[in-house]
Amino acid sequence: MPTRLKSFIGTIVIIGLVVLYALIATTFASATLATQPWWVHLAYFVFSGLLWILPAMLIIKWMAGPKRSK
Repeated sequence: MPTRLKSFIGTIVIIGLVVLYALIATTFASATLATQPWWVHLAYFVFSGLLWILPAMLIIKWMAGPKRSK
């Protein structure tokens, strides 16, 4: 698959991932953390704010393709 096509597909998938993840994380927080203290909210949003990076890294790694040996 050409690199440009992989980059295009990966970009669309990452945008979809971020939108879907934000909706799920916010819905979960609204439903379960409403009565929790501020520090629980802070810890949750720091953790959930960093968690989406893991699948995004895998997508970016796929987009870059295999390393070429010289």
